[in-house]
Amino acid sequence: VERFSRSPGPGGQSVNTTDSRVELVWDPATSAVLTDAQRARLLARAAGPISVVAHEHRSQHRNRVAARERLAARVRELLAPPPPTRRPTRPTRGSKERRLDAKRQRGRTKQLRGRVED
Repeated sequence: VERFSRSPGPGGQSVNTTDSRVELVWDPATSAVLTDAQRARLLARAAGPISVVAHEHRSQHRNRVAARERLAARVRELLAPPPPTRRPTRPTRGSKERRLDAKRQRGRTKQLRGRVED
């Protein structure tokens, strides 16, 4: 569903009369272009219809193109497979030693800030 309304921003007096802002709403549940697996994935990841707005251009046509590109990018993002889960690793011996050396150095620095005894 495409809706048009007045857009904020530059455009002079014509901005008060031109419906150049585009709001695009697409419901994956009723779409016939998706496979069942894609529809299930979209419905699981997006809560209801997907809505995008474009009002950065002065013309309605350019905003329509921008809104469609934005909607396509959003759908691709939602359909993308999840990133692989991180396999936990243990710290190496060298990293432990470096961390402990840094702690000792900080402790020495703080110790030197104390009073000097004569």
